[in-house]
Amino acid sequence: MTETLGSTGEFGLIEAVTKGLSTSADVLVGPGDDAAVVAAPDGRMVITTDLLVEGRHFRQDWSSAYDVGRKSAAQNLADIVAMGARPTSLVIGFGAPAELPVAWVQELYQGLVDECELVSAAIVGGDTVQSDKIVIAVTAFGSLEGRAPVLRSGARPGDEVAVTGRLGWAEAGYTVLTRGFRSPRTVVEAHRRPQPPYDEGPRAARAGASSMCDVSDGLLADLGHIAVASRVVIDVHTKALAVPEPLQAVAAATGIDAMKFVLTGGDDHALVGTFEPADVPEGWTVIGSVAEGNEDRPAGTVTVDGALYAAEAGHTHFRS
Repeated sequence: MTETLGSTGEFGLIEAVTKGLSTSADVLVGPGDDAAVVAAPDGRMVITTDLLVEGRHFRQDWSSAYDVGRKSAAQNLADIVAMGARPTSLVIGFGAPAELPVAWVQELYQGLVDECELVSAAIVGGDTVQSDKIVIAVTAFGSLEGRAPVLRSGARPGDEVAVTGRLGWAEAGYTVLTRGFRSPRTVVEAHRRPQPPYDEGPRAARAGASSMCDVSDGLLADLGHIAVASRVVIDVHTKALAVPEPLQAVAAATGIDAMKFVLTGGDDHALVGTFEPADVPEGWTVIGSVAEGNEDRPAGTVTVDGALYAAEAGHTHFRS
């Protein structure tokens, strides 16, 4: 007989998913008490939260519970490193129907744990509740280790725009899945399980990044956040952007411009930042420039090869 959430109960589930959880030096009190206690050595803590809703952010026929766990953690950990911080801990809110098998939830939590281990972060608590569909709320915490946070508002005219990580892969995978296919496998796996360049966030901060953002909504959309916050104009140079072969294959099969995947595809959680030219870290690719606004290109504008981009720049909640 399959053990479900209804048969095991809330506290049985909590015991099942927290048993044997690893910890870290940042965690002073972990799961099991009314709240966790996490160290903040310089008195500051970077905090971010995200929701994943079944049918909106993932589908059980497209992704395993393990994949959903990895993705849930990754999108929050990427926000932490995009501030130049080191992730330390996560708390998880989880809602699901009573008939959901306990094994599914255990697999989900294993994905969360394995993603956290990539950055030596720990799951320190959370909450569970019955709901009509699966909902996962992750809150992540990070330490600045004495550094100033890297904000979206710090880009300056004369800076170069640089990126590290994959662009367009997850969107290409989503495109394939919506058409009922499962290949190329590399892009499908990218949609199921992003691979943020975690180490590069703190590294960029140490190198002197003036602004930074993770690419969750699309390169142009997220550069738009930087342009607006910094009151500058950003121009993206497409000649500097590589279009990998798997994206070209999906584009050829679907009739979609491959460069559109790169410019507007989200959920890969690459990192994009602005730097003085001498500060761009090794391994980052310069893809654009920062300038002052003017009558033709007001502050807050993002252009592509000097012109406004005609299509949608990326994802916006409540509009699609």
